[in-house]
Amino acid sequence: MTRIIGIDPGLSGAVAIINGTDSLIVIDMPTMTVERNGKAKRQVSASELADIFSPYDSSKCHVYVEKVSAMAGQGVTSVFSFGRSFGMIEGILAAYKLPVTYVAPATWVKAVGRGQGKDASRARAMELFPSNQADFKRVKDDGRSDAALIAYWGKHHG
Repeated sequence: MTRIIGIDPGLSGAVAIINGTDSLIVIDMPTMTVERNGKAKRQVSASELADIFSPYDSSKCHVYVEKVSAMAGQGVTSVFSFGRSFGMIEGILAAYKLPVTYVAPATWVKAVGRGQGKDASRARAMELFPSNQADFKRVKDDGRSDAALIAYWGKHHG
């Protein structure tokens, strides 16, 4: 059975897994709170993220990760935090020797037929995965829907 895994990196991101029968599992990006410079900060939990990927055989799955970069106007701290999360994902996937393809947002968004607007990802994910509508019902579930759409793109276009 081949599994396709889509990842929306970042603290509000998620991991979506499509197995060979098109069933979908969506897992919020695991995070933890640490104290840095006297302030509580959220960051991706490397050990919990590694646990998500540990059961997968590199010959029976493929991972698709949104290829992202810093945008103008972002603060140095947020860019560093995001880069830390992205690097963690890359390192864990490499450690498990999982095959990875990086896909630009413009590529997968157009290919999966996602419309414009804030709720477009959630609406399209609900259409493509009707059994998982509850996974995408809240506004803050956009990371889940993006991960699911990235996995869908990987299955059909990757």
